[in-house]
Amino acid sequence: MEQWAEIRRLHLSEGVPIKEIVRRLGVSRNTVRVAVRSAEPPKYERKPGGSAVDVFEPQIRALLAGYPTMPATVIAERIGWTRSMTVLKDRVRQIRPEYRGVDPADRVVYEPGGCSQWDLWFPDRRIPLGRNQFAVLPVLVMTLAYSRYRLATMIPSRQGGDILAGMWLLLSQVGAVTRKLVWDRESAIGGKGVPTQAATAFVGTLGTRLELAPPRDPEYKGMVERTNRYLETSFLPGREFTGPADFNAQLQSWLNTCANTKVVRAIGDRRPVDVLGEDVTAMTALPPVAPACGLRERVRLARDYYVRVDGNDYSVHPAVIGKFVDITATATTVRICHGQTLVAEHDRFWGRHASIADPQHVAAARELRVNYRLQDLNNRAANAARIRAHSDGHTVPIRPLPDYDRLYGVDFTSGNGGLEPVS
Repeated sequence: MEQWAEIRRLHLSEGVPIKEIVRRLGVSRNTVRVAVRSAEPPKYERKPGGSAVDVFEPQIRALLAGYPTMPATVIAERIGWTRSMTVLKDRVRQIRPEYRGVDPADRVVYEPGGCSQWDLWFPDRRIPLGRNQFAVLPVLVMTLAYSRYRLATMIPSRQGGDILAGMWLLLSQVGAVTRKLVWDRESAIGGKGVPTQAATAFVGTLGTRLELAPPRDPEYKGMVERTNRYLETSFLPGREFTGPADFNAQLQSWLNTCANTKVVRAIGDRRPVDVLGEDVTAMTALPPVAPACGLRERVRLARDYYVRVDGNDYSVHPAVIGKFVDITATATTVRICHGQTLVAEHDRFWGRHASIADPQHVAAARELRVNYRLQDLNNRAANAARIRAHSDGHTVPIRPLPDYDRLYGVDFTSGNGGLEPVS
């Protein structure tokens, strides 16, 4: 590089002839001539030595032309590849876009109050739930697209009622709702490509719109995906949790003091917490009445006076056995009502296969059981004392059993089993 620059300086700037440059620098005349004619600096280019895949490339292209998404492992089987898979995968990775096409990613400019992205994050940590149970629970994550403000909360399950209840909780913390809620195709929200009935009712009450991402396209909601990775790498490591409430408390504290107070270049080197007010001002106000969310069900109470909610059994006052009861379960409470009357209320257990009983319900069931047995005995005694009568009113005589023994000439009191007639 230095020799090329010196040759061009001597010849072009100082007018030194080629023969003199050859004498001064000790190089050949061809080298000087090439340097003078070349306006670009020289660079070393090594001739490619070829690869073992070159012979198979026509077969690879033929397979990709018919099946652009065929895995490299299947291609290796079809072409009889016996060498290193790394070399083959690198070549397939280079060729595949020619047949599959390119999916360019546009840069989107978000307006204040326009969009929020939602997702479920499953932290790689077993949370103690009590009753010697542990579980990996979902965390509902929300990211406001304009301000990059993040909120999250752990929920009991990924059922639609629990997800919608978590969404209402996070939106209540913000105090408003964006004009569009972006979700992937979560089964409880829109697993079949259209919003579920519960999700449609939820966004209808809020006066907003639910938008489902295309299938297998996580980049469509890349902000919340990056938030999930941020939680995985920056919040979770080194922490221990005593339960879901402790997890949510630590998560909320970390979001307030760390995640939402860091300067973000994409919003003009400002902090999300400082831009939140501008974002909320452009949002839609929350409705005065909370939307229907949580787990809801109507069942007829069986004789064992227990109802099942998310894999657990909760006791109900036995006075409504055989009647319909309405169950409403939030993240913290399970309420059972008969009409407008509250007949049971329990703290919700986030584990599985547990029986939660109210001592008052057990005592009431015991009292009802004793009363039922006494009433049954009284009914039996009354039936036994009742005088039988014909339809015309005269009584039906009840003969003593020994009269029938004498009539048939048998005696069951003599010890012979009544097989021999009485003499």
